[in-house]
Amino acid sequence: LACDRRGQPASPAMDEEYDVIVLGTGLKECILSGLLSVDGLKVLHMDRNDYYGGDSTSLNLNQLWKKFRGEEKPPAHLGASRDYNVDMVPKFMMANGTLVRTLIHTDVTKYLSFKAVDGSYVFSKGKIHKVPATDMEALKSPLMGLFEKRRARNFFIYVQDYNDADPRTHQGLDLTRMTTRELIAKHGLSDDTIDFIGHALALHRDDRYLSEPAIDTVKRMKLYSESLARFQGGSPYIYPLYGLGELPQAFARLSAVYGGTYMLNKPECKVGLTPSVLIIYAIVCEFFYPILFCRLNLIWRGKCVVLRQKVKLLSARRLSVILLTWPTR
Repeated sequence: LACDRRGQPASPAMDEEYDVIVLGTGLKECILSGLLSVDGLKVLHMDRNDYYGGDSTSLNLNQLWKKFRGEEKPPAHLGASRDYNVDMVPKFMMANGTLVRTLIHTDVTKYLSFKAVDGSYVFSKGKIHKVPATDMEALKSPLMGLFEKRRARNFFIYVQDYNDADPRTHQGLDLTRMTTRELIAKHGLSDDTIDFIGHALALHRDDRYLSEPAIDTVKRMKLYSESLARFQGGSPYIYPLYGLGELPQAFARLSAVYGGTYMLNKPECKVGLTPSVLIIYAIVCEFFYPILFCRLNLIWRGKCVVLRQKVKLLSARRLSVILLTWPTR
């Protein structure tokens, strides 16, 4: 492992042996390092940046200015740098979504603070309206007329009651074969109602979902409704109090608690393999770290190799990959 900074000697800690090498502190990498550390593996986790999160981090003002303006200093009138947490990939989380369930299952929520987003709204005909997500909200919504509300209410009830494992809730419909357009037509909903159901509730990015199996839209709507009910907030969304960059840091803390070693600000970090037999459990890399197979006659035995990039082959005429299985712990 070559990870020295320019002009600086290697750290003595780098002479140790590790089961897993993780390069980059993106969310996926931090989740993996946390879980592997909990499983008892010895993890070395490094990043070329001086902060956690990779491309999905949250930057303070000084870090933000350095990223986009080089060494230029931010204006004094913008205030203290620590008062800023600017997400590089702004995104809300569904309160009952897969990511939140992962946070709860791994018990990293004790390292995080969340705030419920107050509302979810749609702009229609020059006005802003709350998006109805239940049958009762549909009855009160000004987005629909009296008869449309009744039809929408029946549709919401069908979605809420739908259970994959219980055919009695299917009402004789096979949503894996029926398109969303056909399901909506069965309930007689108007185009305006279809728009906010598809884009404000199911969160589809375009109208292709109308020609796709209805089961996906129904599951998306159920997730919206379940997330809305989970914390009794005004919307289904929650957000880390100090930005999305807190998520990878939480898993990094989990790894550190179980003995993981972390090193930041290592811009010259790379993996160099020498002509010998290497017994490696795992190398986990973000896309910008080079993995170099530099010599011939190299035998690399890996338990798990996760590369988020194309492997660069130097002077190698042949590359053989043999997949073996190990018993789980």
